[in-house]
Amino acid sequence: MAMKINIKRIDKTLPLPKYETSGSVGFDFICRESAEIAPQSIVLIPANVVVETPPGYMLMVCLRSSTPRKFGLMMPQGVGIVDNDYCGEEDELKIQVYNFTDEVVKVERGSRIAQGIFVRVGTAEWNEVEQMTAASRGGFGSTDR
Repeated sequence: MAMKINIKRIDKTLPLPKYETSGSVGFDFICRESAEIAPQSIVLIPANVVVETPPGYMLMVCLRSSTPRKFGLMMPQGVGIVDNDYCGEEDELKIQVYNFTDEVVKVERGSRIAQGIFVRVGTAEWNEVEQMTAASRGGFGSTDR
């Protein structure tokens, strides 16, 4: 079932984000400006939209699977998490990218390098205890014995 999401385009000559196929779970963001990313550096590329994420959801921003191979870029933090209160007039989404190559990478205006996915989230109410009830499993990688 589709959700009605308020969205504002900064540059109306560029299209709204869209799902490319009927089976797509992520919608593609469009780069509003061309960018040159120097080797081993991080740049924020404007995604041309302010999105009002519904309460109880977050907007997860991920690179498209082809972006590292085609452009030599990755997200330095792995994924971007957009809170539902980041939706003011000046809160344009930006795609943070890291150039892992030894060459300058050029991303042209209109490129689709990232996608967004709405994810249902909950908040925690902490119940502090003196001892946990489950038995210890071991450390990192403990299931690969």
